[in-house]
Amino acid sequence: MKLTAATPADAPAMASAHAQAFDTPWDEMDFEDLLDGEGVFGFLVRGEDPAGVLICRAIAGEAEILTVGVAPWARRQGVAQALMAAAIGAARGAGAADMFLEVDVDNAPAVTLYERLGFVRTGLRRDYYDRGAAGRADALVMRLDLTSQAL
Repeated sequence: MKLTAATPADAPAMASAHAQAFDTPWDEMDFEDLLDGEGVFGFLVRGEDPAGVLICRAIAGEAEILTVGVAPWARRQGVAQALMAAAIGAARGAGAADMFLEVDVDNAPAVTLYERLGFVRTGLRRDYYDRGAAGRADALVMRLDLTSQAL
Protein backbone atom coordinates (compact mmCIF):
# COMPACT_ATOMS: atom_id res chain seq x y z
CA MET A 1 0.00 0.00 0.00
CA LYS A 2 1.36 3.39 -0.97
CA LEU A 3 -0.37 6.34 0.73
CA THR A 4 0.52 9.79 -0.59
CA ALA A 5 -0.63 13.34 0.03
CA ALA A 6 -2.79 14.37 -2.93
CA THR A 7 -2.35 17.30 -5.26
CA PRO A 8 -4.67 18.56 -8.00
CA ALA A 9 -2.56 16.49 -10.45
CA ASP A 10 -3.87 13.38 -8.66
CA ALA A 11 -7.49 14.23 -9.53
CA PRO A 12 -7.81 11.49 -12.21
CA ALA A 13 -6.61 8.77 -9.82
CA MET A 14 -8.77 10.16 -7.01
CA ALA A 15 -11.84 10.20 -9.26
CA SER A 16 -11.07 6.61 -10.27
CA ALA A 17 -10.86 5.44 -6.65
CA HIS A 18 -14.04 7.35 -5.78
CA ALA A 19 -15.90 5.81 -8.74
CA GLN A 20 -15.03 2.34 -7.50
CA ALA A 21 -16.27 3.15 -4.00
CA PHE A 22 -19.51 5.03 -4.67
CA ASP A 23 -22.57 4.76 -6.92
CA THR A 24 -22.57 8.53 -7.43
CA PRO A 25 -18.88 9.42 -7.71
CA TRP A 26 -17.17 12.77 -7.85
CA ASP A 27 -15.38 13.61 -11.08
CA GLU A 28 -11.85 14.87 -11.70
CA MET A 29 -12.92 18.52 -11.64
CA ASP A 30 -14.56 18.05 -8.22
CA PHE A 31 -11.23 16.86 -6.81
CA GLU A 32 -9.20 19.56 -8.58
CA ASP A 33 -11.50 22.30 -7.32
CA LEU A 34 -11.52 20.99 -3.75
CA LEU A 35 -7.75 20.56 -3.55
CA ASP A 36 -7.33 24.17 -4.66
CA GLY A 37 -9.52 25.33 -1.76
CA GLU A 38 -8.39 26.88 1.50
CA GLY A 39 -7.58 24.35 4.21
CA VAL A 40 -8.33 21.35 1.99
CA PHE A 41 -6.04 18.36 1.84
CA GLY A 42 -6.35 14.85 0.56
CA PHE A 43 -4.73 11.46 0.49
CA LEU A 44 -4.62 8.72 -2.09
CA VAL A 45 -3.76 5.05 -1.66
CA ARG A 46 -2.35 3.46 -4.74
CA GLY A 47 -2.11 -0.20 -5.44
CA GLU A 48 -2.33 -1.86 -8.80
CA ASP A 49 -5.17 0.65 -9.29
CA PRO A 50 -6.13 3.56 -7.04
CA ALA A 51 -7.40 1.80 -3.91
CA GLY A 52 -8.66 4.61 -1.70
CA VAL A 53 -9.21 8.33 -1.45
CA LEU A 54 -9.91 10.87 1.28
CA ILE A 55 -10.58 14.62 1.18
CA CYS A 56 -10.67 16.74 4.34
CA ARG A 57 -11.01 20.44 5.10
CA ALA A 58 -9.50 22.01 8.22
CA ILE A 59 -10.41 25.61 8.94
CA ALA A 60 -11.20 27.73 11.99
CA GLY A 61 -10.15 25.01 14.43
CA GLU A 62 -12.37 22.28 12.97
CA ALA A 63 -11.79 19.57 10.40
CA GLU A 64 -14.40 17.77 8.33
CA ILE A 65 -13.96 14.61 6.33
CA LEU A 66 -15.64 15.48 3.03
CA THR A 67 -15.30 12.02 1.51
CA VAL A 68 -13.47 8.80 2.16
CA GLY A 69 -13.83 5.78 -0.06
CA VAL A 70 -12.10 2.48 -0.66
CA ALA A 71 -12.44 0.33 -3.77
CA PRO A 72 -14.32 -2.91 -3.05
CA TRP A 73 -11.30 -5.05 -3.96
CA ALA A 74 -9.15 -3.18 -1.38
CA ARG A 75 -11.56 -3.26 1.58
CA ARG A 76 -10.70 -4.98 4.88
CA GLN A 77 -6.99 -4.41 4.23
CA GLY A 78 -6.41 -1.33 6.39
CA VAL A 79 -6.79 1.21 3.59
CA ALA A 80 -9.54 3.26 5.27
CA GLN A 81 -7.73 3.19 8.60
CA ALA A 82 -4.50 4.41 6.95
CA LEU A 83 -6.39 7.21 5.19
CA MET A 84 -8.12 8.27 8.40
CA ALA A 85 -4.89 8.18 10.43
CA ALA A 86 -3.21 10.40 7.84
CA ALA A 87 -6.15 12.82 7.89
CA ILE A 88 -6.24 12.97 11.68
CA GLY A 89 -2.53 13.77 11.77
CA ALA A 90 -2.85 16.42 9.08
CA ALA A 91 -5.86 18.01 10.80
CA ARG A 92 -3.95 18.21 14.07
CA GLY A 93 -1.03 19.73 12.18
CA ALA A 94 -3.41 22.33 10.77
CA GLY A 95 -4.51 23.27 14.29
CA ALA A 96 -7.93 21.59 14.31
CA ALA A 97 -9.30 20.65 17.73
CA ASP A 98 -12.27 18.62 16.46
CA MET A 99 -12.94 16.46 13.41
CA PHE A 100 -16.42 15.72 12.05
CA LEU A 101 -17.83 13.37 9.46
CA GLU A 102 -21.13 11.98 8.25
CA VAL A 103 -21.60 8.29 7.56
CA ASP A 104 -24.54 6.27 6.26
CA VAL A 105 -26.32 4.67 9.23
CA ASP A 106 -26.27 1.37 7.34
CA ASN A 107 -22.50 1.37 6.79
CA ALA A 108 -21.65 -0.75 9.83
CA PRO A 109 -17.99 -1.40 8.86
CA ALA A 110 -17.31 2.34 8.55
CA VAL A 111 -19.14 3.19 11.78
CA THR A 112 -17.13 0.49 13.57
CA LEU A 113 -13.85 1.86 12.19
CA TYR A 114 -14.70 5.44 13.17
CA GLU A 115 -15.69 4.40 16.68
CA ARG A 116 -12.46 2.39 16.99
CA LEU A 117 -10.58 5.58 16.06
CA GLY A 118 -12.34 7.46 18.86
CA PHE A 119 -15.21 9.15 17.02
CA VAL A 120 -18.47 9.46 18.95
CA ARG A 121 -21.97 9.80 17.59
CA THR A 122 -23.21 13.35 17.98
CA GLY A 123 -26.27 13.60 15.77
CA LEU A 124 -28.39 12.29 12.96
CA ARG A 125 -29.14 13.90 9.60
CA ARG A 126 -32.41 12.51 8.32
CA ASP A 127 -32.63 11.67 4.59
CA TYR A 128 -29.07 12.90 4.04
CA TYR A 129 -27.99 10.43 1.36
CA ASP A 130 -29.82 10.00 -1.94
CA ARG A 131 -29.88 6.34 -2.95
CA GLY A 132 -31.78 6.97 -6.16
CA ALA A 133 -34.56 4.42 -6.66
CA ALA A 134 -33.82 2.93 -3.22
CA GLY A 135 -34.86 6.19 -1.55
CA ARG A 136 -32.94 8.21 1.00
CA ALA A 137 -30.80 7.20 3.97
CA ASP A 138 -29.97 8.87 7.26
CA ALA A 139 -26.42 9.86 8.18
CA LEU A 140 -24.78 9.66 11.56
CA VAL A 141 -22.81 12.75 12.49
CA MET A 142 -19.64 11.74 14.31
CA ARG A 143 -17.00 13.82 16.13
CA LEU A 144 -13.44 13.20 17.22
CA ASP A 145 -11.73 15.33 19.87
CA LEU A 146 -8.31 15.85 18.31
CA THR A 147 -6.87 17.32 21.51
CA SER A 148 -7.16 14.10 23.53
CA GLN A 149 -6.65 11.24 21.08
CA ALA A 150 -3.32 9.44 20.74
CA LEU A 151 -3.74 8.32 17.09
